[in-house]
Amino acid sequence: MGIFEIAEQLGKTLKEDARLVRLANAKETYEKDVTLGEILIEFEVQQKALENEMVKPEREEELIKMIRSRIDALYKEIAENQVFIELNEAQTEVNELMNAVNNTIMFNITGELPGDCTHNCSTCKGCH
Repeated sequence: MGIFEIAEQLGKTLKEDARLVRLANAKETYEKDVTLGEILIEFEVQQKALENEMVKPEREEELIKMIRSRIDALYKEIAENQVFIELNEAQTEVNELMNAVNNTIMFNITGELPGDCTHNCSTCKGCH
């Protein structure tokens, strides 16, 4: 079996993994959430309004304060939204999985586990 056939099989196997299934479901729920979508759009509009106001030679400080307040409220609403939280958690889990897969591949190529050296031997998995 060639490299690309193995990669294809790995991709198919990963696609069936519960972590990737969770991410796909979270993305679908996120995309269908009309309320969250509206909040995200308003957040972007408010960000753009703030940018536009900040570049004006004569800024309206009270308007800037109001826009920032609204942005903060929208950010809080987004960050506390369960659909958004689920998507972020699922994405983090998949990122960790993919890093572990890549580290395993690199170990089998180089004989060394990729990692950041903390220069503290108590945290080390082995000298490089």
